[in-house]
Amino acid sequence: MNKNTVLGFVLIGIILIGFSWYNTKVFNEQQRAQFVADSIAQAEALKNAPKIDSAAIQALPDSLITTHQLPAHDAYQAPVYADSLLEAASKAEAQYYTLENEKLKIVFTTKGAQPSQVLVKDYYTHDSLDLNLLKKDASKFALSFYTDQQISTDDFVFTKVSSDDTSLVMRLNFAGNAYIDYIYTLPADSYMVKFDVNMVGMNRYISRNLSQIGVDWDLVIPRLEKGYDNEKNYSTIVYKYPNERDVEDLGLRKEASSEELNTKVEWFAFQQQFFSSILVAQNDFTGGNLSYKFNTPDGYYATGELMECNASMQVEYNAAENVTIPFEFYFGPNHYKTLKSYDYGFEKIVPLGGWLIGWINRVIIINCFDFLSKFISNYGLIILLLTIFIKIIIFPLTYKSYVSSAKMRVLKPEIEKINAKYPKKEDAMKKQQETMALYSKTGVSMFGGCLPMLLQFPILFAMFRFFPASFELRQEGFLWAKDLSGYDSILDLPFNIPLYGDHVSLFALLMGISMFFYSKMNMDQMPQDPNMAGMRGMQLYFMPIFMVVLCNNFSSGLSYYYMLSNIITLIQTWVIRKFFVDEKKIYAQLQAKASNAKAKPKSKWQMRLEEMQRQQAELQRQQQAKRREMDRRMQNKK
Repeated sequence: MNKNTVLGFVLIGIILIGFSWYNTKVFNEQQRAQFVADSIAQAEALKNAPKIDSAAIQALPDSLITTHQLPAHDAYQAPVYADSLLEAASKAEAQYYTLENEKLKIVFTTKGAQPSQVLVKDYYTHDSLDLNLLKKDASKFALSFYTDQQISTDDFVFTKVSSDDTSLVMRLNFAGNAYIDYIYTLPADSYMVKFDVNMVGMNRYISRNLSQIGVDWDLVIPRLEKGYDNEKNYSTIVYKYPNERDVEDLGLRKEASSEELNTKVEWFAFQQQFFSSILVAQNDFTGGNLSYKFNTPDGYYATGELMECNASMQVEYNAAENVTIPFEFYFGPNHYKTLKSYDYGFEKIVPLGGWLIGWINRVIIINCFDFLSKFISNYGLIILLLTIFIKIIIFPLTYKSYVSSAKMRVLKPEIEKINAKYPKKEDAMKKQQETMALYSKTGVSMFGGCLPMLLQFPILFAMFRFFPASFELRQEGFLWAKDLSGYDSILDLPFNIPLYGDHVSLFALLMGISMFFYSKMNMDQMPQDPNMAGMRGMQLYFMPIFMVVLCNNFSSGLSYYYMLSNIITLIQTWVIRKFFVDEKKIYAQLQAKASNAKAKPKSKWQMRLEEMQRQQAELQRQQQAKRREMDRRMQNKK
């Protein structure tokens, strides 16, 4: 590819990026302009709304007042609040109605015609209580718009119009035969609740210039799991843009976060570690604001409240006699295949990792778990079998890594001779040159053992993301661990140790011990460089201790998996060394290769490296000469 072609591609890329940036900027400006226009329209509606004379109202015939047949206006008409339907609705007593299927039990209140309490069946909290995803009075849902003042539907008590086993209709009446219906439908064996808002005759009360109405939802998410840190670290607010495959979120492991959205949004989710409350707008939200704030650890344990979530969104509104705004609620578990079955992209809220890590989890790990769970009910045994399966898959990489390490190990006497030949620090460059020359003659790569290990990292990271987010492990016990999705504890401490916690996880300790022996086995088989003693100590002692501290509050299933992985690798290494690799034979092969090695033309990289080494050696020589000259002058002065 010549320079002109490269330059052409670069210019095309710059043009595309610039056009995309400009297009986005223009779109956002249009959205902001629309928001401003709506705000002005709302203010004008409030300012110019005809005022109702209370004396005139009292003078109306009783028949008109009691039947609510107030004179209609062709222009914008504000509702009557003195002795009006809204006045009565604002003071009425709330009633409660229930919809129930095989998965959910939802209690609705007529105050705001909203879900008051949601029980997710067949699941329980960490302390074996009923799992109420929405607790009573912990949720506030409302539509908001302007008439002669701002109306928020949760300020009024609706009346029940109809109800049966699967649906419930509640109505908020306005004067002049105008009303708002909230229609809830709960299909059988589903976590989804269909929610339609029908607005009839409301165009006579809502400003004709208003193109959007507000959708406000505030929810306090209760504590459902065992530990604060683990539950907090995997809870957030997630949202999805229309026609996008991936989702966005407000971030994990934050105390609080908020985000202003100036583009369309298909749905948003108040996501707890293992359960979510999701609101879908069938015609999309036009924008809004999402925010959350976590409770403090003390408040978490005292009140049983994890976080407070707030959504102030908008949807399009067309001034017509009959308007229907369709929504859907999801109240249920963050189980990957359950979420995926609804075909909204809900499964993306499960934090399985990026494209490669996520692919490993979605395609391999989850399917393996599901297959094994058909035959085995104990998830500890499933993790054991899954670990063995993974180790068999990556065995060729393990074998290649060991062979490469064996080659370097048999050269250990030669490396020690070089180390003895250049004991001084100023000779480090010469020692490195001679070591590289030895590796080059024998055909040994310093990175031959590292590359296979690096190729295994995606699987290790996939496990790191899978276990804490795996709904399958929730409240599944094994040995002393009561819940593989949370930490295990063999000793509860009367105090809290920073970073470590207030308990002792046995699986984390065993994982650290297995890691220590695995590191020790590798180091005992490798040539030792005196200059790398610090790194040896860090890998042998610091890393296992660090991992124990890190994993003490993590999923016990994750610590259990890492422990099994280390133990199986230790066994594999022993088997390879005992039955598959003859180090004497490898040494003979390397010697033969070194004796038959022909001088190869140096690559540009080797030439640059040698030039750098020559310059460094020259610099060291000059510095030594200067020091000798200074020493000589000091002696002469004396």
